[in-house]
This record gives sequence, structure tokens and C-alpha cells, in this order.
Amino acid sequence: MKKPKVICLCGSTRFYQTFADENLRLTLLGFIVLSIGCNTKSDTSLHLNRRTKLMLDELHKRKIDLSDSILILNVNGYIGKSTRSEIDYAISIGCPVRYLES
Repeated sequence: MKKPKVICLCGSTRFYQTFADENLRLTLLGFIVLSIGCNTKSDTSLHLNRRTKLMLDELHKRKIDLSDSILILNVNGYIGKSTRSEIDYAISIGCPVRYLES
């Protein structure tokens, strides 16, 4: 088996099920998938403050650093502020950006 490519999933956590679905689909295709670590939209028990949210945003950018490409989970065309920041970051480091929906 040749070395598998690494894909980082990016998008709004409101589409948590899409993250799970794409993680499974890509894993079964032989990719290493990096994804979100928590569902910040529905897991109210996290009680995230601004500092923690910023830390999670930076942590996700480090996942982009490790990736061969990113896949934007733009369900119904939605791209939020954090996802836009991740797209801009990926482009700035030369990481290819693909979109779930055209």
C-alpha cells in the first residue's frame, strides 16, 4: 500500500453529520481524515469561551498544515466566518481546497 493522502475536513459544526459521513466515505477510500474534535454547535456541555474557541480555530489550522488538501463541507452553499478563515489559510500555504458542493 502506498502512503495515503491526508485530507482535512472544514466547515460549520452545524453540519456535524456531514463531517461523520464524509469521514467514513473518505476513510473507506483509503485517505487519512483529519476532522473537528468537538461539535461546538450542539454540545452545550462544553461551555466554550472565546479563548477556547480561538484555540480550537488555531488547532484546526495546524491540522490543515498536516494535510495534502482540505475538503470544505459547504452544505447548501454555506461557508461561515471560521471556515472562510480556514480556506484563506489553506490557500496562503498552498494547500489545495476542494468543495463538497460546487
